Amino acid sequence: MIEFISQPWPWYVGGPAIALIMLGLLYFGRSFGVSANLRTMCTIGGAGKVASFFDFDWTKQIWNLVFILGAIIGGAIAHNYLTLDPGVDLASNTVSDLQGLGLADPGGEFVPSALFSWERLFTLKGLVMLVGGGFLVGFGARYAGGCTSGHAISGISNLQIPSMIAVVGFFIGGLLVTYFVLPYLLG
Repeated sequence: MIEFISQPWPWYVGGPAIALIMLGLLYFGRSFGVSANLRTMCTIGGAGKVASFFDFDWTKQIWNLVFILGAIIGGAIAHNYLTLDPGVDLASNTVSDLQGLGLADPGGEFVPSALFSWERLFTLKGLVMLVGGGFLVGFGARYAGGCTSGHAISGISNLQIPSMIAVVGFFIGGLLVTYFVLPYLLG
């Protein structure tokens, strides 16, 4: 039983599950997005006194906070109790490309400690990649009016043109970083 649980769910289970959740959100007049939780938490902390962006009724977003809490708890349970192998099954071309960029064991860990660790953070490249990248993701989510999950799942499900444009921009940005920035940061 554990072996079945530790495997990724197939698309024909995950896809319809996402569709059912989106239909439920549409029915109740809600939209999904993870970055909206940051705004809600800042509002709870009193940021509405400083900036009008945070001045809204945060109690209407409690369901989204519960969702993100469930995602964190579910991830912790899956990682600590349902994962038999901490590695990731990568395509052989991806493994050879990552080894060419200097990663010793691509796919050996779900979150590679060679990239994401305290030791890596305190290097110039690590600071640029983790802190600079985090800042750019936060800025991009605010500038685009939502994060990748909100636009790609909720926005496209609602056939919103701005979300479709944002998702295309996310992919173009990801490709540019992958081919032009990542080789420098890993090299």
